[in-house]
Amino acid sequence: MVKTVYINRVSAYLPHEPVDNELMELRLGLVGDKPSRARKLVLRSNGIKQRYYAIDPETGLPSMSNAQLSAHAIRGLCDDNFVLDDIDCLVASSSQPDQVMPNHAVMVHGELGNPPCEVVATAGICLCGITALKYAWMSVALGESQNAIACGSEVASNLMRASNFTAEYDSRLEQLEKRPEIAFEKDFLRWMLSDGAGAVLLQNQPNTRGLSLRIDWIDILSFADQMPACMYAGADYVDDELVGWSRFSAEQRDQQSLMAVKQNVKLLNDNIVKYTVVEALKKIMAKRSLSVDAIEYFLPHYSSEFFRKPLEQGLAEVNLAIPQECWFTNLTSKGNTGSASIFIILEELFNAQRLAVGERILCYIPESGRFSSAFMHLTVV
Repeated sequence: MVKTVYINRVSAYLPHEPVDNELMELRLGLVGDKPSRARKLVLRSNGIKQRYYAIDPETGLPSMSNAQLSAHAIRGLCDDNFVLDDIDCLVASSSQPDQVMPNHAVMVHGELGNPPCEVVATAGICLCGITALKYAWMSVALGESQNAIACGSEVASNLMRASNFTAEYDSRLEQLEKRPEIAFEKDFLRWMLSDGAGAVLLQNQPNTRGLSLRIDWIDILSFADQMPACMYAGADYVDDELVGWSRFSAEQRDQQSLMAVKQNVKLLNDNIVKYTVVEALKKIMAKRSLSVDAIEYFLPHYSSEFFRKPLEQGLAEVNLAIPQECWFTNLTSKGNTGSASIFIILEELFNAQRLAVGERILCYIPESGRFSSAFMHLTVV
């Protein structure tokens, strides 16, 4: 028998103090000791006013690992009524784990130090947070676990610090003297991504005191059968084929900043709403009952305020024109934290004491990696 599952606690962790737009290049560093020409353009478009970095503001060095960031968020779920030793299932996700092996989740488990339990990692980009949540939900729903924790975390700053681009800059010095900036596809994301972690506690009973969020359904779709890779790291295109890092020499990896996160901005702008909103919702609405008057809150994870209007138009195209007053997002104040974003948005709403029993929440999580999308429906109980 499938059990009903409830989100009973939500936690977020953002490292250090917020970094505003004027300080961020100082914190990340100047590539080639020259300010970025793209920074102001990208920031004007994305609308982000501040974000957080796991970078020591005094030394400029990384201050904590991705696993440590996750552990901070998970500890935020605990109190006298639920302790780490109670965890049945732990599912952790990140697009940028601290190492290739072992997986991110077991490193988080090691940081927490709780007794043996089921530990699972999910991979991806923005979507891996919701895939972690779906695994945790299914584990509790099937009765395999009494409770489960799902976590998403990102330390994007590790890949965006200027020192990561030194070898490429030095190898292309003559070319860069004529055009003194790294490729826009790499520089673009330095001003888009930031650090943070979020976690949820799922249980098979609602809270006895206070509100819970009943998980009604989670639908995830990939359009990789139709679309090429749009956002990638540890790879590069060679003759229109995405080639992984292991097929490049160590020198090539350094000189091309191969591990940097790259974004095909035109491909993103032309297709992200078409596939992750319109085409995804056409399939979902064919099997789910969704209507504007049955949604009190819409929680979209989008990377930039640039996409707010296109997203609104995409929803209208499938007859789901959710009014802007129902939208809840904290992109401009918390930044784009990838897989952690939906948890960080949900944490602010859940703990703001503004929800009421019976209200319905629709969450939207797109991923531009190769165009995937997730929608999650919750009911306040």
